[in-house]
Amino acid sequence: QLQLVESGGGLVQPGGSLTLSCVGSGFLFRSYAVGWFRQAPGKEREAVSSINYTGGSTYYADSVKGRFTISRDNAKNTVTLQMSGLKFADTAVYYCAAGPVHSLWPADFTSWGQGTQVTVSS
Repeated sequence: QLQLVESGGGLVQPGGSLTLSCVGSGFLFRSYAVGWFRQAPGKEREAVSSINYTGGSTYYADSVKGRFTISRDNAKNTVTLQMSGLKFADTAVYYCAAGPVHSLWPADFTSWGQGTQVTVSS
């Protein structure tokens, strides 16, 4: 059974850092692009970052460029999102997703995790 499990969310002060992890199982993880998306209360889901199947290509939303870094370890079926310089606006539920196409479009990602909450608050 295909499964994506996110972890690493939590409460952090503005300017702080968090690292999110997404572990895949039940499918050939290394053959899929993986993306991170987020959804804040009352807002639509938006793309954060994505990485292609080899890890050699990455995309970032303008709002997180220079603050977030995505990486993957296919030997561990894991994609990591390192977040620094966190802002109040980064508060959201963060989801990882896998799909055959490397993009920032949610529709290109066919399998989704359950999400992990990130709250930036003083």
